[in-house]
Amino acid sequence: MSNAGDGTIGVGMVGHAFMGRVHSHAWRTVHHFFDVPLVPRLAVLGGRDLDRTKAAAAKLGWEAVETDWRALIARDDVQIVDICTPGDSHKDIALAALAAGKHVLCEKPLANSVEEAGEMAEAAAAAAANGQRSMVAFNYRRVPAIAVARRMVAEGRLGKIRHVRAQYLQDWLSDGNTPMAWRLRKEEAGSGALGDIGAHIIDATQFIVGEQLTGVSALTETFVHKRPIAGDPDGRLDDVTVDDAALFIGRFPSGALASYEATRFALGRKNSMRLEINGEKGSLAFDFESMNELSYYDGESATETAGFRRVLITEATHPYVGAWWPPGHIIGYEHTFTHEVFDFLTDVHNGTDPVPSFADGLQVQQVLGAVEASAGNDSRWTPVS
Repeated sequence: MSNAGDGTIGVGMVGHAFMGRVHSHAWRTVHHFFDVPLVPRLAVLGGRDLDRTKAAAAKLGWEAVETDWRALIARDDVQIVDICTPGDSHKDIALAALAAGKHVLCEKPLANSVEEAGEMAEAAAAAAANGQRSMVAFNYRRVPAIAVARRMVAEGRLGKIRHVRAQYLQDWLSDGNTPMAWRLRKEEAGSGALGDIGAHIIDATQFIVGEQLTGVSALTETFVHKRPIAGDPDGRLDDVTVDDAALFIGRFPSGALASYEATRFALGRKNSMRLEINGEKGSLAFDFESMNELSYYDGESATETAGFRRVLITEATHPYVGAWWPPGHIIGYEHTFTHEVFDFLTDVHNGTDPVPSFADGLQVQQVLGAVEASAGNDSRWTPVS
């Protein structure tokens, strides 16, 4: 579906804060580095405040603005709707966009509840029959090192998987005087560290090992229950209604054991997403703060001086890397979103189903739901529905 048959496709994006900025960068740059079958045109940016949206559009490269996302969806120059809003609006925007015949890219987690995600996945499946494509934006799948890790597991380099270990550690809420934000309100965010960053490590580990969690046992904790309202002259406090940290164990169908930790209170850790996979033949380890590296232990050729080997993932033979710089020249966070929109545009053009799909997003939401249910029931073992 191109715009007027000229090889371009119009994008309308709703939201222009953190995620809106990185998505804008991806839409702007993808065709300068990748051979895309459709060149994205940044047709319209949506936001609630007209002046702020106009300023963001001018800075980020969008042609027009709308203050009503419904008007954005209705525009003839929009064929793709990119949803970069808080989770409480994902369902309504996505369902309306699909009903209007648009392709949809939606930020993670897919929704704020299993029920909402289920509606979205059902609508996406129906729309796919009409040639519409939809994808949930788990951008860490597009880290070249993570893609290489998946390939190595699929090739049997690690043998049977025994342990999956994952942490996502941040510290931006460690100070109890940090003001309230939408991510701390359940009605807007759905959950706290669990959905915000825990969803990423759930998806990334399932992607790498090629299996889905079957059950969990969980703990969640809120360390700071009230926070100051930003700019309030009376210094009033607002209630934090989400988790600050989540811990859970899980099991995969193959019998592999898994442990997960997500927190925004790990003082000194800025964006440390750590993954380790232990198999019968070897191990892999990854830390996003060194995102161009993968650590590999080959158990089959180990000697008394063997250890983890640092593998620099910057070769043209590694996924996505050939479009960028010569070997040894590293890429960064923003590149993962460029890879994401490249894959999405390719699928839209080819009429193939993108991954991760809304059904994949629903499955991650089901894991999140099981974690919350277990944590609210004395950590009782809870199957993933």
